[in-house]
Amino acid sequence: MWGNLLLILIAYFIGNFSTSYFVGKLFAKIDIRDHGSGNAGSTNVLRTLGIKAAACTFLGDLFKGVLAVYLGNKFGGETLALACGVSVVIGHNWPVFLGFKGGKGIATTIGVALTIKPFVALICISIGVVILYKYKYVSLASIVAISLLPFTIVIYGLNYLLFGLILALSAIYRHRENIKRLLAGNERKIGEKSRVK
Repeated sequence: MWGNLLLILIAYFIGNFSTSYFVGKLFAKIDIRDHGSGNAGSTNVLRTLGIKAAACTFLGDLFKGVLAVYLGNKFGGETLALACGVSVVIGHNWPVFLGFKGGKGIATTIGVALTIKPFVALICISIGVVILYKYKYVSLASIVAISLLPFTIVIYGLNYLLFGLILALSAIYRHRENIKRLLAGNERKIGEKSRVK
């Protein structure tokens, strides 16, 4: 039991590694949370620092999810892998080392989902990509894709449903300001840049 709790805690601290924070420091010597939307995620990095920095951020955040699930599965099996997957996303969204001011968890959730159930993840990602292509809103694509996760992964059991619900609700909560802007019609589309202050 204590070993499982330790792994869940380790997963949380893996999530605390804010790729965007270090990319911002490396590429422009800035704290990305002080620029653009203020979010520590790849979309804000894209708008503020460009595609290379955003790609590094996205891949780094995705890898965190993969690593956490891998460790959980290796040392505890399926249930622990799900718990570590949730924990790493929570660590990304609310990192203790950065004053609980993190990202929105989409890239890390993609890494988690791809490692746990690749087919389900690809279904959700594909739908998200179609929405992004059609409407050009990253937030809308992310919200729809993550909202589908509980409904597509429930076929594997109630523990997977709970896993999907936690991740979906967490992402929706982190996107609450985006949802307000979408409803108001003033959400920025992909490609619209933010200036570094």
